Amino acid sequence: MRFGLVIEIGFSYTYDTVRRISWGIQVEIDVMVSDALPLSRLALTALLERSEEIRVVGAAASSLDALEFAETHRPDVVIISFEGADSDAIAIAEKIASLPGCRSLLLATAFSRTVVRQAFTGGIDGMVQRSAPPRQFFEAIHRVYRGERVFDAELTVAALGNGGCPLTLRELSVLEYVAQGDTVVEIAARLHLCEGTVRNYLSSVVAKLGARNRIDALRIAQDSHWI
Repeated sequence: MRFGLVIEIGFSYTYDTVRRISWGIQVEIDVMVSDALPLSRLALTALLERSEEIRVVGAAASSLDALEFAETHRPDVVIISFEGADSDAIAIAEKIASLPGCRSLLLATAFSRTVVRQAFTGGIDGMVQRSAPPRQFFEAIHRVYRGERVFDAELTVAALGNGGCPLTLRELSVLEYVAQGDTVVEIAARLHLCEGTVRNYLSSVVAKLGARNRIDALRIAQDSHWI
């Protein structure tokens, strides 16, 4: 059995990490893992520690804990494992990607077009599906660490293709958050914009779609399968 060494509330160094540090083994990439499921988090950590070029410097049970850890310790890559259209996880991954020296990588069973579009336009560094083989997963971590963006080409093209939609990608992102019930203040915080800019985007959306108001614009976009 392996025991974690607690360094902060919600974070822990694993046994292998402590062993590598104490033995002076050279590692290249400091990785932090976020996964709400304990067994999944342990399995992911164990997989990563099979690579001598990766050091797992922390693990968290929530994306909020991951953000706090990243702000304090600045790991090279933060892997956020989540399921479904978890807008909070996506927003936090965006914030982590904006930190100097930090990059974020999303891991999930599947990604909807909306999630892909939000991640791509929000500056997240990459996305990997759980069905990917370990070699591809490790390659994604290395590529993200080198500053590349890792997105499935076919899925990204499909997500970013407007299909006759007159809206820009940013306008679509704003409208998608409206669909989730977010307020102007919340959308501004998620997209790192001022509230006035978000209102301008919404006004533009209403005008371009010839809608009566935001709700009508949302209905038109949903009926057209743009979001």
